[in-house]
Amino acid sequence: MAARARTSQDRVSDATTAFAGSLPFVYLHAAWFTIWILLDKGVFGDAAVFDPYPFGLLTMIVSLEAIFLSTFVMISQNRQAAREDIRAEVDFETNLRSEVWSVHIGKALGLDAEAIEQHAAEAIVESRAAISRGETSTRQVTAPAGGR
Repeated sequence: MAARARTSQDRVSDATTAFAGSLPFVYLHAAWFTIWILLDKGVFGDAAVFDPYPFGLLTMIVSLEAIFLSTFVMISQNRQAAREDIRAEVDFETNLRSEVWSVHIGKALGLDAEAIEQHAAEAIVESRAAISRGETSTRQVTAPAGGR
């Protein structure tokens, strides 16, 4: 569904950004600059110098390319940010639904909500401390004693 909503401009922007962020792009430019300089110096035969050192024409072309590429990158970043906002909204809705269901299930089972909430708060504190120490949290969440 999201793919259909993309315009041709969006597809061109994404394709351009994807290519500009690849090694073939780097190789292409390395070859282009090398050939430009060698042609300008007459290495492949007698040729008039069309862009004398310090290569003002090449510099202007590369500057224009940089302007367009940076614009394409910003367009793609804006689209990515919009997709991330939608994902965050869906995650929030999912978490909210889970919370509501958990509360109702806990009430139906006669569980002590305060004890469970205190246990969850302790688990969160321990998890954040482990993350700040650079550890991966492998702690198993267990039910608190006297949960009913």
